[in-house]
Amino acid sequence: MNTTYRTFACIICCCALLTACGNSPPHNYYLLSATPAQAARGDTPTLGVGPVAVPEYLARENLVHNRDGNTLRVSDSDYWAEPLAHGMARVMALNLAALLDTQGVRLYPWHSGRAPDYGFRMTVLSMDADATQASLVAEWLLYRPADNSVVARRMEQLRQPLQDNSAAAIAAAYSELLLQLSRTVAADIRADSGD
Repeated sequence: MNTTYRTFACIICCCALLTACGNSPPHNYYLLSATPAQAARGDTPTLGVGPVAVPEYLARENLVHNRDGNTLRVSDSDYWAEPLAHGMARVMALNLAALLDTQGVRLYPWHSGRAPDYGFRMTVLSMDADATQASLVAEWLLYRPADNSVVARRMEQLRQPLQDNSAAAIAAAYSELLLQLSRTVAADIRADSGD
């Protein structure tokens, strides 16, 4: 009788485990996206983008957002399709290439013997979404790699309304925040280069 009970208990446990595995939510993957652009016509100015640093709480595969200032929500089913810092650098590079109409944009690290005209690096201090909006707080630096002279250094605090609370809407809002930042950086490059 004891053997029958153990066999029955083992079968129940196996069924429970299989049922739990079968009910896990599907994984959804999201990318930050750049503004659609036509093919760039020029190759100047040249621009190096990166590195981009993100806080540890954002440097994970799962989408993370801060709902009330002190509580993080880590999604069980929504993931970034690439490391967030890499995605942010990629989107900034694509946005800036489109806004400056140049093919001369490269991601960090670049060859020290062929330094770009401008370098851009960014430290994200926070990137969050609540029920109504997404926000980005970042410190960034635009400089000339040839002599390390500073062109612009700023702390940006940007906000973008959310269409809804979905992960897709949050990723779209984060992409729009990066476009807003890209416009500011492009304007500083144009002002400095005389374009």
